[in-house]
Amino acid sequence: MRVISGLAGAALLVLTAGSILRNVVIPRGLGSMLTRVLWRALRQLLLLAARPFHTYEARDKMLAWLAPMVLVSTLLSWLAALFGAYGLIMHGVSGLPLRASFREAGSSLFTLGYASATGRNLTVLDFLAAATGPVVIALQISYLPTLYAAYNRREVEVTLLQARAAEPAWGPELLARQALIGTVDELVGLYQSWERLAADVGESHANYAVLMAFRSPRPYRSWIIALLAVMDAAAMHMALAPTSAPAAAARLMLRSGFTALRDIARVIQVPFDPDPDPDDPIELTFDEYEQAVEHVVKAGFLAERPAEESWPHYRGWRVNYERIAYALARKVDAVPALWSGRRDWPSEPMAPERPIDRRPDPAR
Repeated sequence: MRVISGLAGAALLVLTAGSILRNVVIPRGLGSMLTRVLWRALRQLLLLAARPFHTYEARDKMLAWLAPMVLVSTLLSWLAALFGAYGLIMHGVSGLPLRASFREAGSSLFTLGYASATGRNLTVLDFLAAATGPVVIALQISYLPTLYAAYNRREVEVTLLQARAAEPAWGPELLARQALIGTVDELVGLYQSWERLAADVGESHANYAVLMAFRSPRPYRSWIIALLAVMDAAAMHMALAPTSAPAAAARLMLRSGFTALRDIARVIQVPFDPDPDPDDPIELTFDEYEQAVEHVVKAGFLAERPAEESWPHYRGWRVNYERIAYALARKVDAVPALWSGRRDWPSEPMAPERPIDRRPDPAR
């Protein structure tokens, strides 16, 4: 039994060390079973607690606790696993009973120093356990600045988008508002900024998946909804106005966007087709697209193609990112914006807030 105890403890120690390295040390987007399990369990708990309130605002406030709870639960899980691992190993290599072994492990791991073993063969384990506890806590603390730096870079661009596309963000609304105020030509700068941000999000959120759970400061903002809106705007821009659209910037933004989404999807195990056919079906319908085109043109956008002719071009771009974007929006319980898919709770798509059109009537 002591041999089995020692081997089980050693296996648990190796698995825990691997989980720690995968989450906070190795920047490779390796994924973590522990994080996925905690995410699902805590998310369901928060959604259950928010169910009686029936409003998106209340649900958003509740889900804002998800990321902090995942981080704290991850640290506590690591410490608990290390405590169990060292306790089992000490029981296996010493003559101490099981209870005394765990008492020794806890005393050393948390550097309390209230227990003292009589066996010399525990000295190395005591020192190792005493070093492990502070190192794990220090790694978790040093992990937080990296998360918040990436979060701040992301939220700055999401906040800046609000002035162009309102809340919640929607691709056609972004085009319509620029047409309304005559700044369609300025979209090239937006596409370039979001090309870089998409690459940043793909790298940071794939390496540190818990970043996806960090919600925006305002309930109607969301990083995935904002990214989807800019990608939709770029695809629609090129589909409707192929000669006047900044094709290079829009194409690069789209490719950077769906590459980032695919990197994240691989880590969180969202299935997708890496090489879809442009004619593959998508969830967005032509009727929805046609209504959006009418809205954009009514705002003053100079369309070179009608909805029927531009639809195949737009669909050919959207097929590359729609499925992943919808899955991520559902996973992070993003605001149910237009063209963003279903949620795991009752919801209706929310249109962006639109100001009253106060332009002077040229006929007067």
